[in-house]
Amino acid sequence: MKLTFIFLLFFISLSVRAQNPICPIGTYIADPTARVWPDGKLYIYGSTDESPNTWCSYKHDVLFTNNMRSWSIVTDIFSSRGLKDSFPQGDPLLFAPDAMYKNGKYYMYFCTPDRKMAEGVAVSNSPLGPFGNAKLLNLGKFPQIDPTILIDDDGQAYYYWGQNTMKGAKLKPDLTEIDTATIQDHLLTQSEHFFHEGSFVFKRKGVYYAVFADESRRDRRPTCLGYATSNSPMGPFKYRGVIIDNYGCDPESWNNHGSVAEYKGQWYVFYHRSSQASKMMRRACVEPISFNADGTINEVEMTTQGASAPLSAFANIEAERACWLSGYCRIKPRTGGNEVISDIKSGDKAAFKYLNFGKGATKFKALASSQTGGRIIIHEGSASGKVLGSLAIKPPKAGEINEYKEYTCPIAKTQGVKALWLEFKGTEEGVRLFNIDAISFE
Repeated sequence: MKLTFIFLLFFISLSVRAQNPICPIGTYIADPTARVWPDGKLYIYGSTDESPNTWCSYKHDVLFTNNMRSWSIVTDIFSSRGLKDSFPQGDPLLFAPDAMYKNGKYYMYFCTPDRKMAEGVAVSNSPLGPFGNAKLLNLGKFPQIDPTILIDDDGQAYYYWGQNTMKGAKLKPDLTEIDTATIQDHLLTQSEHFFHEGSFVFKRKGVYYAVFADESRRDRRPTCLGYATSNSPMGPFKYRGVIIDNYGCDPESWNNHGSVAEYKGQWYVFYHRSSQASKMMRRACVEPISFNADGTINEVEMTTQGASAPLSAFANIEAERACWLSGYCRIKPRTGGNEVISDIKSGDKAAFKYLNFGKGATKFKALASSQTGGRIIIHEGSASGKVLGSLAIKPPKAGEINEYKEYTCPIAKTQGVKALWLEFKGTEEGVRLFNIDAISFE
Protein backbone atom coordinates (compact mmCIF):
# COMPACT_ATOMS: atom_id res chain seq x y z
CA MET A 1 0.00 0.00 0.00
CA LYS A 2 2.79 2.41 0.87
CA LEU A 3 4.52 1.82 -2.48
CA THR A 4 1.26 2.41 -4.35
CA PHE A 5 0.76 5.71 -2.53
CA ILE A 6 4.26 6.88 -3.44
CA PHE A 7 3.68 6.01 -7.10
CA LEU A 8 0.45 8.03 -7.16
CA LEU A 9 2.30 11.03 -5.80
CA PHE A 10 4.76 10.76 -8.67
CA PHE A 11 1.89 10.52 -11.15
CA ILE A 12 0.23 13.66 -9.81
CA SER A 13 3.48 15.61 -9.80
CA LEU A 14 4.12 14.70 -13.42
CA SER A 15 0.64 15.38 -14.76
CA VAL A 16 1.47 19.05 -15.38
CA ARG A 17 4.95 18.54 -16.84
CA ALA A 18 4.08 18.70 -20.50
CA GLN A 19 7.10 20.79 -21.53
CA ASN A 20 10.82 20.12 -21.82
CA PRO A 21 12.48 18.56 -19.99
CA ILE A 22 10.01 15.73 -19.43
CA CYS A 23 11.83 14.26 -16.41
CA PRO A 24 10.56 15.13 -12.93
CA ILE A 25 12.61 17.69 -11.03
CA GLY A 26 15.65 16.03 -9.51
CA THR A 27 15.58 13.09 -11.94
CA TYR A 28 18.02 12.87 -14.83
CA ILE A 29 17.09 10.33 -17.49
CA ALA A 30 19.49 10.36 -20.45
CA ASP A 31 19.85 8.40 -23.70
CA PRO A 32 16.06 8.19 -24.16
CA THR A 33 14.80 5.29 -26.26
CA ALA A 34 11.09 5.61 -27.06
CA ARG A 35 8.93 2.54 -27.65
CA VAL A 36 5.18 2.22 -28.26
CA TRP A 37 3.79 -1.01 -26.81
CA PRO A 38 0.51 -2.90 -27.38
CA ASP A 39 -1.20 -1.09 -24.48
CA GLY A 40 -1.14 2.10 -26.57
CA LYS A 41 1.29 3.97 -24.33
CA LEU A 42 4.68 5.38 -25.23
CA TYR A 43 7.57 4.37 -22.97
CA ILE A 44 11.01 5.93 -22.61
CA TYR A 45 13.83 3.73 -21.39
CA GLY A 46 17.09 5.48 -20.57
CA SER A 47 20.16 5.62 -18.40
CA THR A 48 19.94 7.57 -15.13
CA ASP A 49 22.50 10.21 -14.16
CA GLU A 50 22.98 10.76 -10.43
CA SER A 51 26.27 12.69 -10.27
CA PRO A 52 27.82 15.52 -12.31
CA ASN A 53 31.08 13.57 -12.20
CA THR A 54 29.97 10.12 -13.41
CA TRP A 55 28.24 8.84 -16.52
CA CYS A 56 24.96 7.10 -15.64
CA SER A 57 24.33 4.99 -12.51
CA TYR A 58 23.45 1.48 -11.35
CA LYS A 59 19.77 1.50 -12.29
CA HIS A 60 17.29 2.14 -15.07
CA ASP A 61 14.00 4.04 -14.78
CA VAL A 62 11.14 4.37 -17.26
CA LEU A 63 8.92 7.30 -18.24
CA PHE A 64 5.57 6.69 -19.92
CA THR A 65 2.62 8.62 -21.34
CA ASN A 66 -0.66 8.10 -23.16
CA ASN A 67 -0.96 11.64 -24.54
CA MET A 68 2.53 13.26 -24.79
CA ARG A 69 1.33 15.91 -22.33
CA SER A 70 1.62 14.20 -18.95
CA TRP A 71 4.36 11.78 -17.96
CA SER A 72 4.66 9.20 -15.20
CA ILE A 73 7.77 7.50 -13.89
CA VAL A 74 8.64 4.14 -12.36
CA THR A 75 12.13 3.85 -10.91
CA ASP A 76 14.53 0.93 -10.45
CA ILE A 77 13.00 -1.29 -13.10
CA PHE A 78 16.44 -2.88 -13.54
CA SER A 79 19.42 -2.49 -11.21
CA SER A 80 22.95 -3.87 -11.06
CA ARG A 81 23.39 -3.40 -7.30
CA GLY A 82 21.40 -2.59 -4.16
CA LEU A 83 18.15 -4.00 -2.83
CA LYS A 84 16.74 -4.53 -6.33
CA ASP A 85 19.91 -6.03 -7.82
CA SER A 86 18.89 -8.04 -10.91
CA PHE A 87 22.38 -8.52 -12.34
CA PRO A 88 24.16 -11.48 -10.70
CA GLN A 89 27.17 -11.24 -13.03
CA GLY A 90 28.56 -8.11 -11.31
CA ASP A 91 27.93 -4.56 -10.13
CA PRO A 92 28.80 -2.36 -13.12
CA LEU A 93 27.42 1.02 -14.08
CA LEU A 94 24.49 0.74 -16.47
CA PHE A 95 24.83 2.77 -19.67
CA ALA A 96 22.20 3.38 -22.38
CA PRO A 97 19.52 0.64 -22.72
CA ASP A 98 16.91 -0.33 -25.28
CA ALA A 99 13.77 -2.46 -24.99
CA MET A 100 11.69 -4.70 -27.23
CA TYR A 101 8.37 -6.57 -27.04
CA LYS A 102 7.53 -9.99 -28.46
CA ASN A 103 4.84 -12.56 -27.68
CA GLY A 104 3.81 -11.09 -24.34
CA LYS A 105 7.36 -10.58 -23.06
CA TYR A 106 9.37 -7.38 -22.67
CA TYR A 107 13.12 -7.48 -23.19
CA MET A 108 15.54 -4.88 -21.81
CA TYR A 109 18.93 -4.72 -23.48
CA PHE A 110 21.52 -3.15 -21.20
CA CYS A 111 25.20 -2.27 -21.49
CA THR A 112 28.09 -1.50 -19.17
CA PRO A 113 31.60 0.00 -19.43
CA ASP A 114 33.08 -3.37 -18.40
CA ARG A 115 34.14 -5.21 -21.55
CA LYS A 116 33.76 -8.56 -19.77
CA MET A 117 30.05 -7.88 -19.39
CA ALA A 118 29.56 -5.29 -22.12
CA GLU A 119 25.94 -6.02 -23.03
CA GLY A 120 23.11 -8.26 -21.94
CA VAL A 121 19.37 -8.79 -21.83
CA ALA A 122 16.78 -9.10 -19.05
CA VAL A 123 13.12 -10.10 -19.32
CA SER A 124 9.81 -9.00 -17.77
CA ASN A 125 6.10 -9.62 -18.13
CA SER A 126 5.47 -5.87 -17.83
CA PRO A 127 6.85 -2.82 -19.66
CA LEU A 128 7.39 -1.32 -16.19
CA GLY A 129 9.52 -4.21 -15.02
CA PRO A 130 11.00 -5.44 -12.87
CA PHE A 131 13.35 -6.99 -15.42
CA GLY A 132 15.17 -10.13 -14.33
CA ASN A 133 16.87 -13.33 -15.49
CA ALA A 134 19.71 -11.22 -16.87
CA LYS A 135 22.13 -12.91 -19.24
CA LEU A 136 25.15 -11.58 -21.10
CA LEU A 137 25.26 -11.41 -24.89
CA ASN A 138 28.09 -12.69 -27.05
CA LEU A 139 29.23 -9.71 -29.15
CA GLY A 140 32.05 -11.56 -30.86
CA LYS A 141 35.15 -9.36 -31.23
CA PHE A 142 33.26 -6.16 -30.38
CA PRO A 143 32.45 -5.84 -26.64
CA GLN A 144 31.22 -2.24 -26.75
CA ILE A 145 28.12 -0.27 -25.68
CA ASP A 146 24.79 1.23 -26.78
CA PRO A 147 22.47 -1.54 -28.01
CA THR A 148 19.39 -1.01 -30.15
CA ILE A 149 16.97 -3.49 -31.69
CA LEU A 150 14.80 -3.55 -34.81
CA ILE A 151 12.20 -6.20 -35.61
CA ASP A 152 11.61 -6.10 -39.35
CA ASP A 153 8.31 -6.67 -41.12
CA ASP A 154 9.18 -10.34 -41.73
CA GLY A 155 9.76 -10.91 -38.01
CA GLN A 156 13.55 -11.02 -38.18
CA ALA A 157 15.15 -9.09 -35.32
CA TYR A 158 18.38 -7.13 -35.76
CA TYR A 159 20.80 -5.98 -33.08
CA TYR A 160 23.03 -2.89 -33.46
CA TRP A 161 25.68 -1.43 -31.15
CA GLY A 162 29.12 0.15 -31.00
CA GLN A 163 31.35 3.21 -30.67
CA ASN A 164 33.18 4.89 -33.58
CA THR A 165 31.70 2.27 -35.91
CA MET A 166 28.22 0.73 -35.76
CA LYS A 167 28.05 -3.05 -35.66
CA GLY A 168 25.01 -5.12 -36.58
CA ALA A 169 23.82 -8.73 -36.44
CA LYS A 170 20.71 -10.86 -36.48
CA LEU A 171 19.06 -11.86 -33.21
CA LYS A 172 17.83 -15.41 -32.81
CA PRO A 173 14.03 -15.85 -32.50
CA ASP A 174 13.96 -15.82 -28.68
CA LEU A 175 15.58 -12.32 -28.73
CA THR A 176 18.12 -13.34 -26.08
CA GLU A 177 20.99 -14.50 -28.28
CA ILE A 178 22.94 -12.93 -31.14
CA ASP A 179 23.63 -15.00 -34.25
CA THR A 180 27.37 -14.33 -34.15
CA ALA A 181 27.86 -15.67 -37.68
CA THR A 182 25.95 -12.62 -38.98
CA ILE A 183 27.96 -9.90 -37.17
CA GLN A 184 29.09 -7.07 -39.46
CA ASP A 185 31.22 -4.05 -38.59
CA HIS A 186 31.42 -0.58 -40.19
CA LEU A 187 27.72 -0.22 -40.95
CA LEU A 188 28.31 3.39 -39.89
CA THR A 189 31.72 5.05 -39.48
CA GLN A 190 33.23 8.28 -38.18
CA SER A 191 34.77 9.17 -41.53
CA GLU A 192 31.71 8.59 -43.72
CA HIS A 193 28.78 9.19 -41.36
CA PHE A 194 30.22 11.24 -38.45
CA PHE A 195 29.20 8.33 -36.22
CA HIS A 196 30.19 8.55 -32.55
CA GLU A 197 27.91 6.12 -30.67
CA GLY A 198 24.29 5.77 -29.56
CA SER A 199 22.62 3.87 -32.41
CA PHE A 200 18.86 3.71 -32.87
CA VAL A 201 17.37 2.05 -35.96
CA PHE A 202 13.78 2.28 -37.20
CA LYS A 203 11.89 1.65 -40.43
CA ARG A 204 9.50 3.98 -42.26
CA LYS A 205 7.91 3.40 -45.66
CA GLY A 206 10.43 0.72 -46.57
CA VAL A 207 13.45 2.83 -45.61
CA TYR A 208 15.76 1.96 -42.71
CA TYR A 209 16.89 4.94 -40.63
CA ALA A 210 19.93 4.80 -38.34
CA VAL A 211 19.95 7.63 -35.78
CA PHE A 212 23.11 8.28 -33.74
CA ALA A 213 25.31 10.74 -31.87
CA ASP A 214 26.74 12.83 -34.71
CA GLU A 215 30.23 14.44 -34.74
CA SER A 216 29.71 16.66 -37.80
CA ARG A 217 29.86 19.99 -35.94
CA ARG A 218 32.12 21.88 -33.50
CA ASP A 219 35.36 19.96 -34.01
CA ARG A 220 33.62 16.58 -33.76
CA ARG A 221 31.80 17.33 -30.52
CA PRO A 222 28.83 14.88 -30.69
CA THR A 223 26.05 17.28 -29.66
CA CYS A 224 23.92 16.37 -32.68
CA LEU A 225 21.59 13.52 -33.46
CA GLY A 226 22.36 12.67 -37.07
CA TYR A 227 20.89 10.00 -39.31
CA ALA A 228 21.65 7.80 -42.29
CA THR A 229 19.33 5.74 -44.49
CA SER A 230 19.42 2.43 -46.33
CA ASN A 231 17.19 0.09 -48.30
CA SER A 232 18.48 -2.83 -46.23
CA PRO A 233 18.67 -3.37 -42.44
CA MET A 234 22.40 -4.15 -42.76
CA GLY A 235 23.25 -1.27 -45.07
CA PRO A 236 24.95 0.27 -46.89
CA PHE A 237 23.79 3.46 -45.16
CA LYS A 238 24.01 6.96 -46.67
CA TYR A 239 24.53 9.93 -44.36
CA ARG A 240 21.60 12.37 -44.54
CA GLY A 241 22.19 15.10 -41.98
CA VAL A 242 21.24 16.33 -38.52
CA ILE A 243 17.85 15.98 -36.81
CA ILE A 244 18.61 18.07 -33.71
CA ASP A 245 21.61 19.71 -32.03
CA ASN A 246 21.63 20.15 -28.24
CA TYR A 247 24.48 22.67 -28.27
CA GLY A 248 23.41 25.58 -26.07
CA CYS A 249 21.64 23.52 -23.40
CA ASP A 250 24.59 23.92 -21.01
CA PRO A 251 28.09 25.46 -21.19
CA GLU A 252 29.64 21.99 -20.80
CA SER A 253 27.28 20.03 -23.06
CA TRP A 254 29.17 17.17 -24.68
CA ASN A 255 27.03 14.43 -26.20
CA ASN A 256 23.58 13.58 -27.49
CA HIS A 257 21.79 10.24 -27.67
CA GLY A 258 18.18 9.54 -28.52
CA SER A 259 15.56 7.95 -30.72
CA VAL A 260 12.72 8.59 -33.15
CA ALA A 261 9.17 7.26 -32.80
CA GLU A 262 5.71 7.78 -34.24
CA TYR A 263 2.89 8.18 -31.74
CA LYS A 264 -0.75 8.76 -32.63
CA GLY A 265 0.11 9.98 -36.11
CA GLN A 266 2.94 12.36 -35.17
CA TRP A 267 6.67 11.64 -35.37
CA TYR A 268 8.98 12.80 -32.58
CA VAL A 269 12.69 12.94 -31.83
CA PHE A 270 13.71 12.15 -28.25
CA TYR A 271 17.06 13.47 -27.03
CA HIS A 272 18.76 14.72 -23.88
CA ARG A 273 20.22 17.97 -22.53
CA SER A 274 22.98 18.18 -19.94
CA SER A 275 22.76 20.57 -16.97
CA GLN A 276 24.65 21.86 -13.92
CA ALA A 277 27.69 22.88 -16.02
CA SER A 278 28.59 19.22 -16.51
CA LYS A 279 28.63 16.71 -19.32
CA MET A 280 26.27 14.62 -17.20
CA MET A 281 23.03 15.35 -15.32
CA ARG A 282 21.22 14.90 -18.63
CA ARG A 283 17.45 15.16 -18.99
CA ALA A 284 15.16 13.65 -21.61
CA CYS A 285 13.41 16.04 -24.00
CA VAL A 286 11.20 15.68 -27.07
CA GLU A 287 10.41 17.66 -30.24
CA PRO A 288 7.95 16.97 -33.08
CA ILE A 289 9.62 16.27 -36.43
CA SER A 290 8.49 16.08 -40.05
CA PHE A 291 9.58 14.14 -43.12
CA ASN A 292 9.94 15.48 -46.65
CA ALA A 293 8.54 13.68 -49.68
CA ASP A 294 11.95 12.12 -50.35
CA GLY A 295 12.09 10.67 -46.83
CA THR A 296 14.61 13.14 -45.41
CA ILE A 297 13.99 14.63 -41.97
CA ASN A 298 13.84 18.37 -41.36
CA GLU A 299 16.23 19.56 -38.65
CA VAL A 300 14.41 20.97 -35.62
CA GLU A 301 15.49 23.32 -32.84
CA MET A 302 15.39 22.75 -29.10
CA THR A 303 12.26 24.29 -27.58
CA THR A 304 10.69 24.87 -24.22
CA GLN A 305 7.27 23.64 -25.31
CA GLY A 306 8.41 20.28 -26.67
CA ALA A 307 5.44 18.17 -27.74
CA SER A 308 2.89 20.59 -26.26
CA ALA A 309 1.52 23.93 -27.41
CA PRO A 310 3.43 27.16 -26.69
CA LEU A 311 3.44 27.96 -22.98
CA SER A 312 1.08 30.59 -21.64
CA ALA A 313 3.13 33.70 -20.93
CA PHE A 314 0.76 34.41 -18.04
CA ALA A 315 1.49 31.17 -16.20
CA ASN A 316 4.42 30.58 -13.87
CA ILE A 317 7.28 29.47 -16.15
CA GLU A 318 10.03 27.60 -14.33
CA ALA A 319 13.55 28.73 -15.18
CA GLU A 320 14.58 25.14 -15.93
CA ARG A 321 12.38 25.36 -19.04
CA ALA A 322 14.98 27.55 -20.75
CA CYS A 323 15.89 25.74 -23.97
CA TRP A 324 19.06 27.65 -24.77
CA LEU A 325 21.77 29.20 -22.59
CA SER A 326 24.89 31.12 -23.50
CA GLY A 327 27.85 32.28 -21.49
CA TYR A 328 28.47 31.07 -17.97
CA CYS A 329 24.92 30.46 -16.69
CA ARG A 330 23.52 26.97 -16.21
CA ILE A 331 20.53 25.07 -14.75
CA LYS A 332 21.20 23.95 -11.16
CA PRO A 333 19.11 22.68 -8.22
CA ARG A 334 17.89 25.15 -5.63
CA THR A 335 17.46 24.16 -2.01
CA GLY A 336 13.85 23.09 -1.67
CA GLY A 337 13.59 21.12 -4.90
CA ASN A 338 13.28 23.69 -7.68
CA GLU A 339 15.85 24.19 -10.41
CA VAL A 340 17.09 27.67 -11.32
CA ILE A 341 19.18 29.52 -13.89
CA SER A 342 22.26 29.92 -11.75
CA ASP A 343 25.64 31.67 -11.74
CA ILE A 344 24.49 34.35 -14.18
CA LYS A 345 27.19 36.76 -15.33
CA SER A 346 27.08 39.87 -17.48
CA GLY A 347 26.58 39.02 -21.15
CA ASP A 348 24.89 35.67 -20.54
CA LYS A 349 21.58 34.90 -22.27
CA ALA A 350 18.66 32.48 -21.90
CA ALA A 351 15.86 31.62 -24.33
CA PHE A 352 12.34 30.24 -23.91
CA LYS A 353 10.63 28.93 -27.06
CA TYR A 354 7.77 29.53 -27.44
CA LEU A 355 5.38 31.61 -25.32
CA ASN A 356 1.80 32.59 -26.12
CA PHE A 357 1.16 36.21 -25.14
CA GLY A 358 -2.45 36.06 -26.33
CA LYS A 359 -3.96 39.50 -26.83
CA GLY A 360 -1.07 41.17 -25.09
CA ALA A 361 1.21 41.45 -22.05
CA THR A 362 2.54 44.69 -20.55
CA LYS A 363 4.40 43.55 -17.42
CA PHE A 364 7.31 41.16 -16.81
CA LYS A 365 7.92 39.39 -13.50
CA ALA A 366 10.89 37.37 -12.27
CA LEU A 367 11.45 35.43 -9.06
CA ALA A 368 15.16 36.01 -8.47
CA SER A 369 17.83 36.00 -5.78
CA SER A 370 20.38 38.80 -6.00
CA GLN A 371 24.08 38.29 -5.43
CA THR A 372 25.50 41.57 -6.75
CA GLY A 373 22.54 42.79 -8.78
CA GLY A 374 22.12 43.68 -12.44
CA ARG A 375 19.51 43.93 -15.16
CA ILE A 376 17.43 41.58 -17.30
CA ILE A 377 16.94 42.90 -20.83
CA ILE A 378 13.78 41.35 -22.31
CA HIS A 379 13.97 40.63 -26.06
CA GLU A 380 11.18 39.51 -28.37
CA GLY A 381 11.83 36.94 -31.08
CA SER A 382 15.61 36.59 -30.95
CA ALA A 383 18.71 37.45 -28.93
CA SER A 384 18.99 40.72 -30.86
CA GLY A 385 15.25 41.22 -31.28
CA LYS A 386 13.07 44.10 -30.16
CA VAL A 387 13.71 45.17 -26.56
CA LEU A 388 10.46 45.01 -24.62
CA GLY A 389 11.84 46.28 -21.34
CA SER A 390 14.56 46.12 -18.70
CA LEU A 391 14.15 44.70 -15.20
CA ALA A 392 16.46 45.90 -12.43
CA ILE A 393 17.59 43.35 -9.85
CA LYS A 394 18.89 45.39 -6.93
CA PRO A 395 22.06 44.47 -5.05
CA PRO A 396 21.14 42.55 -1.90
CA LYS A 397 21.04 44.13 1.52
CA ALA A 398 23.01 42.56 4.36
CA GLY A 399 21.70 39.06 5.03
CA GLU A 400 19.61 38.94 1.83
CA ILE A 401 22.07 37.22 -0.53
CA ASN A 402 20.33 34.27 -2.21
CA GLU A 403 16.93 35.30 -0.81
CA TYR A 404 14.33 34.97 -3.56
CA LYS A 405 12.06 37.95 -4.26
CA GLU A 406 9.66 38.92 -7.01
CA TYR A 407 10.81 41.76 -9.27
CA THR A 408 8.56 43.46 -11.85
CA CYS A 409 8.86 45.97 -14.66
CA PRO A 410 6.62 47.37 -17.42
CA ILE A 411 7.25 46.22 -20.98
CA ALA A 412 6.14 47.30 -24.43
CA LYS A 413 2.97 45.43 -25.29
CA THR A 414 3.63 42.14 -27.04
CA GLN A 415 1.07 39.61 -28.26
CA GLY A 416 0.76 36.32 -30.10
CA VAL A 417 3.27 33.46 -30.07
CA LYS A 418 6.87 34.62 -29.69
CA ALA A 419 10.29 33.39 -28.59
CA LEU A 420 11.51 35.09 -25.43
CA TRP A 421 15.18 35.95 -24.93
CA LEU A 422 16.60 37.26 -21.68
CA GLU A 423 19.91 39.12 -21.74
CA PHE A 424 21.71 39.62 -18.45
CA LYS A 425 23.78 42.74 -17.73
CA GLY A 426 25.96 43.79 -14.81
CA THR A 427 28.37 46.60 -14.08
CA GLU A 428 31.38 44.32 -13.73
CA GLU A 429 32.55 41.42 -15.89
CA GLY A 430 32.97 37.96 -14.38
CA VAL A 431 30.84 38.61 -11.28
CA ARG A 432 27.79 36.51 -10.42
CA LEU A 433 24.74 38.76 -10.69
CA PHE A 434 21.67 36.78 -9.59
CA ASN A 435 19.77 33.50 -9.99
CA ILE A 436 16.31 33.11 -11.56
CA ASP A 437 13.71 30.62 -10.31
CA ALA A 438 10.71 31.54 -12.47
CA ILE A 439 9.27 34.18 -14.81
CA SER A 440 5.80 35.27 -15.95
CA PHE A 441 3.92 38.11 -17.61
CA GLU A 442 0.79 40.15 -17.00
